[in-house]
Amino acid sequence: YQQYVQKSIFAHHQVKHCIDISDERQLTVQMMQNPQILAALQERLDGLVGSPSGYMESLPKVVKRRVNALKNLQVKCAHIEAKFYEEVHELERKYAALYQPLFDKRSDIIKAVYEPTDEECEWKQEEEEELTVSKQEMKEKAKLEEEKKDEEKEDPKGIPEFWLTVFKNVDLLSEMLQEHDEPILKHLQDIKVKFSDAGQPMSFTLEFHFEPNDFFTNTVLTKTYKMRSEPDESDPFSFDGPEIMGCTGCTIDWTKGKNVTLKTIKKKQKHKGRGTVRTVTKTVPNDSFFNFFSPPEVPESGELDEDSEAVLAADFEIGHFIRERIVPRAVLYFTGEAIEDDDDDYDEEGEEADDEEGEEEADEENDPDYEPKVQILPSQGLFQTDFNIQNAY
Repeated sequence: YQQYVQKSIFAHHQVKHCIDISDERQLTVQMMQNPQILAALQERLDGLVGSPSGYMESLPKVVKRRVNALKNLQVKCAHIEAKFYEEVHELERKYAALYQPLFDKRSDIIKAVYEPTDEECEWKQEEEEELTVSKQEMKEKAKLEEEKKDEEKEDPKGIPEFWLTVFKNVDLLSEMLQEHDEPILKHLQDIKVKFSDAGQPMSFTLEFHFEPNDFFTNTVLTKTYKMRSEPDESDPFSFDGPEIMGCTGCTIDWTKGKNVTLKTIKKKQKHKGRGTVRTVTKTVPNDSFFNFFSPPEVPESGELDEDSEAVLAADFEIGHFIRERIVPRAVLYFTGEAIEDDDDDYDEEGEEADDEEGEEEADEENDPDYEPKVQILPSQGLFQTDFNIQNAY
């Protein structure tokens, strides 16, 4: 009986312990849903960012002096690294001039200004692929070619809708496109990258060249990205390569009634006293790719609301992607070959992520005391969320 009582007491304590844990978890969930508690915790975490772990305080004074000397050396390294990236930028600007004649010829072929010779149109890989095509595939190919004879009689000039096809093939860009954007982008003839001159602040400009059209009178739309490649004096150790610091678009001179970035809506309003109803017409912003040329303005304080920060972060990523991937490899995005390479890279990362997720799920299933981690990220200002382009080099 005494053993039974002891077991009962032990079991009671175990049950109470489990209840206490359950109550604690429930209380934690409730606390995490309280905005005031989250705000206070957020403020506390912000104060901890960059704070010493306590180890440095425990070191002898003479050792601390030597560590400070190392930190001063690290600052000098950061400045040397900044100079390195400045020279890389100059080198990139130099080679851009060598690439440009090839890009100009690409543009001429797309616009039907230049017709490539038979020799220029030969593609060895294509011939090798044709040798491996089965008879059935050859028949299907011949059938498709027969069906397209009528279309071929029209003799299309250049490569129609080249850039629109590129945009539609790339997820990052296709997500920006709306149906009403496509008729305009059919007139896009070229995209060029212009780098800042030597000795000028680091920047690059994307130029979108359009043929005459019914939508706007501009022949070129521009987007300029300002960059910085120097350590922040207040936090030199955060330097990790060039950063895009801001961007400016351009004014689009829309033809009357053709501005796809605005839409007109009609709203009914009822008079409170008389009860009469009237229809009010209002112009509101509309989703469009061409909003890309009207990014949020950054105030002098550098502080933006969360929505504007998110828009700018996405904008920086898109601008960098167009500069680094789309313009240099446009034909491969047109054919889809570059997209396949991107997908292969993404799949590998996805598999790793799946493995990590599987391990986490296994931990949760096997550990009865497992508690999911709650991560609260500190709020970040514009200059903390700037898009880093170190990988571009």
